[in-house]
Amino acid sequence: MKIMELLSPAGDKNKLIMAIEYGADAVYLASTRFGLRTFAGNFNLDELKWAVEYAHSKNVKVYVTVNIIPHESDLNDLPEYIKYLNKIKVDAVIVADLGVVSIVKKVAPKMAIHISTQANITNSESAKVFVKMGATRLILAREMTLEEIKTLRQKLPNVELEAFVHGAMCISYSGRCLLSNFFTGRDANRGACVQACRWNYAIREINKEQEYPIEEDEHGTYILNSRDLCMIDYLDKLQQAGVNSIKIEGRMKTEYYVANITNAYRQALNYLATHKTYKLPNKIRDEIYKSSHRDYSCGFYFGEPKQSLDSSLPISSYEFVAVVLENTNNGKTLVEMRNRFDKKTTLELLSKIKNNAIINVSKIEDLEGKDLEECKIPKQQVYIYTNQKLLKNEILRRKLEKN
Repeated sequence: MKIMELLSPAGDKNKLIMAIEYGADAVYLASTRFGLRTFAGNFNLDELKWAVEYAHSKNVKVYVTVNIIPHESDLNDLPEYIKYLNKIKVDAVIVADLGVVSIVKKVAPKMAIHISTQANITNSESAKVFVKMGATRLILAREMTLEEIKTLRQKLPNVELEAFVHGAMCISYSGRCLLSNFFTGRDANRGACVQACRWNYAIREINKEQEYPIEEDEHGTYILNSRDLCMIDYLDKLQQAGVNSIKIEGRMKTEYYVANITNAYRQALNYLATHKTYKLPNKIRDEIYKSSHRDYSCGFYFGEPKQSLDSSLPISSYEFVAVVLENTNNGKTLVEMRNRFDKKTTLELLSKIKNNAIINVSKIEDLEGKDLEECKIPKQQVYIYTNQKLLKNEILRRKLEKN
């Protein structure tokens, strides 16, 4: 049985490297135009070329998002852009709009087309239309159940199916949001979402200035703020339903998030591949709680959710402290700081090899060899002396104390 592809977000160069380092089979990313995450770091044209070459050198595929809902002016430069993506040999483009599909077929007829979740595919008839137009993969709407996916697979046995398994969910249907544009003029369907669903709302009495907060906990109730999706315990059911690729949301998350969640799902897929019964060990499941997240949910996969999908503020139990820049040499390791630490800080290692190893720092030096009591300058590069040999791109994190 072929195990599902693991598809991870690559919002910028560092996140792409981390996704690949920690086990992604493929990454999805965008240029500075035509994608739905304008505020991610993204890639200019030269960086796109580098990204494709780097990923391919690691046997990892690259899918480029061209999934805005375009207005007429957006179409002017699109044909040349598609030609460029074809020239640098991206593995597929992710497309939501019928007109963009048509342009891709005209200017790059051999390019693989993946239909975005923005296209709201929830049934076999709409799926057949996209396949007839030349789609090689369908990224299913988040509102589909496992049973509906099974039915779709039976009716379309040869097309690839991709499904989201982890990360933020949008309160709007398959991400087609109007709130952002209405409140701020930033069009979510053209990549500029301001995430108005994350705001705190209150009821205002008509013709009066009095506001009434909708209270639930100490933070109020964020009534449009959805829980995060997490299907790590049910990868076997997704496989049985006919899903070919599982997708992690998060191009705007940190490189630590990308590394940690990719690593967790890589371990889970490896477990699925080697065990007849899929009962995920706690040591793998626990990893998903070590990145910032909202309360987890299975979304709509098992039918209409029995619990409310609203959530409040993100939960953080671990903090990203530093990333290793070079392998340990002569007892010292070059790292780049993300959050403050000192010689008394007990750190934990995120690693493909020695995951969760405890790291004790005995000495910190700046690049000139001067001793430091603590590292407190963001992005500062320092040498640390530890009880472990560390490898490039491993991550140091710290457990946060509960309030």
